[in-house]
Parts: sequence; structure tokens; C-alpha cells
Amino acid sequence: MPELITDAQDERLVDYVGLTDVALRRRTEPERGLYIAESEKVIRRALAAGHRPRSYLMARRWLADLADLVERAEAAGIPVFVGEHEVIEGLTGFHLHRGALAAMHRPALPSLPEVLDGARRVLVLEDVVDHTNVGAVFRSAAALGVDAVLVTPRCADPLYRRAIRVSMGTVFQVPWTRTGPWPRGVERLRELGFTVAALALEDDSVALDVLAADPPHRLALVLGTEGDGLSRHTVAAVDVTVRIPMRGGVDSLNVAAAGAVAAWALRVPG
Repeated sequence: MPELITDAQDERLVDYVGLTDVALRRRTEPERGLYIAESEKVIRRALAAGHRPRSYLMARRWLADLADLVERAEAAGIPVFVGEHEVIEGLTGFHLHRGALAAMHRPALPSLPEVLDGARRVLVLEDVVDHTNVGAVFRSAAALGVDAVLVTPRCADPLYRRAIRVSMGTVFQVPWTRTGPWPRGVERLRELGFTVAALALEDDSVALDVLAADPPHRLALVLGTEGDGLSRHTVAAVDVTVRIPMRGGVDSLNVAAAGAVAAWALRVPG
């Protein structure tokens, strides 16, 4: 049977404490080898990807809708905690209105060659620190046929709760890993057979439609952080810089929007 919780200080629920504290979660989730999946859709996508739950936390009213998950969890000895909204809010820091939370075991990241095996279109996120943008990039990548996403060491965690939610769970669908030291990783991508391009407003940038007219067989496209864009070292290291032609006096797009436009233009036919 699900276990009723009445105390937000219950030590069994430590995985769920302070979910709105980004600094805390950024540190403790990887240390504990976990991440938090929020909402029925996201949890089901995580399970479909083979990820393993540590426990579930939900309001009582969701027990019927999630009866199959509860049954499977109980059969496997995985705790299912239920409680009133005010107790859950006191624990997590926000009002839970998307059904349920699951503390999931964080899978080990694959190697770069494993993620890129057979890939032809790859997005690289350089130091993108906004979790909403990271999630939006993954959602676009899944929808527009990007084969993999790479994130640099200082990029926000794709398995942070908000990034997962914004991605609609596609972070479990699109292969991804971290690059290792960057921008030294540009040369590693080149060694693996990729032409490395960067979206940047440089004097010698080529228009996106020009690159799309005769694209490389394997292409890794680097997207920069929200405020400063790409580092000068990265721009100097890549094979080509690319710009999206714009009108209306606008010189740049949000990183997630720019990534979606570029992914569409550079998609592999078929």
C-alpha cells in the first residue's frame, strides 16, 4: 500500500527536499545519483527509456490515474508516498499540480563516441545556463531530427526538473552527453568526422541557407549562452560560422529558437 506522509521533515523524503532551490539541486542531485521527474507524461517517458525509479511522491487523488505505476512499484519494492498538498508543498517548495513526482536513478553518461555513433546532425550547447532553454532545445532536437545533443561542462543540467518538464521528456529520447573540456572538444568532434559550425554574428559568417544548400555529411552546430553568445576561443576553433538572416532590425534570436531554425534548415532529408 502507498505510504501516507504527514510530516514534511520525514527523512525518507530527502530526495524531494527544496526542489525550487536551483543551487542546492544542482549540487545534490548528481552527488546522490538522482534526478526528479515531474508529471505523469514525463515519468512514463523516463520509464520507457529504461530509467529506474527510487520512489514516487504524489497527492492522493492521483493514485487512480497512476494505478499501474503504483502496482508495478509496489511489486518491485519501490516506495510510493502520498500526502496532502500542503505537506508536499512544505517539502518540495511548490504546489504539485502535475500529478506526481518520481525520484529517479541518474543513468551513467555515455561516452562521446557512443553518443555520436551514426549521428549526422548534432547540436552542442556551450554554457547555456537557463534550464528552460536547455529543455526547449531538446524538444526541438527531438522534433526536427537532430541525432544527438552535447553539453559543455558549464551548461545547465538537462536532467534538472524544469529542463525535463520543458522538454516534455524528450531528454530521455535524444542521446546526449557532456563534451569534456571545451573548446578543446571541437578538435575531438573533428577527429570523429564532424564539420563543426557555430551560430555567430561574425564578419565572415555564411548565411544559414548557403550552408544548408550544400551541407557537410556530418555536422555539429554549436549554440552559445544566452547573454554573451559563443566564446572567442570557440569561434576561432570551429570550421565555419553561420548566421540566420533576419529582418525587422533584429540581430539575434533566443538560443532555443535559433537552434530550432538551424535544425530545420540543416535536417537530413528522408
